[in-house]
Amino acid sequence: MPNKNDNSISTKLGSPAYYADQLNARAAVPEHPEIIQRWQRESAEVRRTEAGLLDVAFGGAPMELLDFFPAAKKNAPLLVFIHGGYWRSLDKSDFTFIVPGYRKAGFNVALTNYTLAPHASVDEITRQQLRAVAWLYRRAARLDFDRDRIMIAGHSAGGHLAAMMLAAHWKVFGPDLPTDLIKAGVLMSGLYDLEPVRHAEFINADLKLDRSSALRLSPAWMPQPNAAPFITAVGDLESDEFRRQTALIGSRWHHGFQREIPLNQENHFSICDCFGDESHDLFKASCELLSSV
Repeated sequence: MPNKNDNSISTKLGSPAYYADQLNARAAVPEHPEIIQRWQRESAEVRRTEAGLLDVAFGGAPMELLDFFPAAKKNAPLLVFIHGGYWRSLDKSDFTFIVPGYRKAGFNVALTNYTLAPHASVDEITRQQLRAVAWLYRRAARLDFDRDRIMIAGHSAGGHLAAMMLAAHWKVFGPDLPTDLIKAGVLMSGLYDLEPVRHAEFINADLKLDRSSALRLSPAWMPQPNAAPFITAVGDLESDEFRRQTALIGSRWHHGFQREIPLNQENHFSICDCFGDESHDLFKASCELLSSV
């Protein structure tokens, strides 16, 4: 349960209007349409120029697809990126722009999709990501990457899903899977306590979270089974709630938490540019983390 003596990370008691304001990242960044359009343009160019396997099915649902971009060297580690969009918007293809830097740094890169809410619940979306990661692990030899060096990364709702992968009991999901399948994580502007999310009607109208499901799907209130190392990041221009959520996961999962990467003058969207920018500290820290495991 939350630490009631620490008001900086405990779930705040706020009205639906408070949560709607705190969690409406798009309203806080009026230029977000231009940012997303730029991502899409840059990502389309990467898909034209970088070798990769696109829209590979990892499950039976139409959106259970992933893209895989191989590293130049054999048996290199794998970075799996999960996109955000409040579990109900955006697409893996919007984030292909992150691929070139990580491939240049020597990593394979996979980007995963999932069925968007309201057509799937957060429960099912989480299971789809479990299937995606398990599918990749089981095909490591065919795809020629090191299955013992898989790192997960995610932004916003994707940060939540990445944390759920870190919290997963892989042996329960598949007896052939190792307990420590995920070796490291990068959690960016994520949502790790879903109680506030269920009070934000503009989101929960599609998610249909109740008190029970919000608790069950909150990685902050789960143990981290194998204490895989992870870093966090949140823009200093983001809301108090996004900053609280980031502090919360670092506090609750202190055995695996390495550090928070400072992001000065960055918002909820520009953080993704930082993650893909070879010159940025967030990119460098992500590469350093994966190289160390």
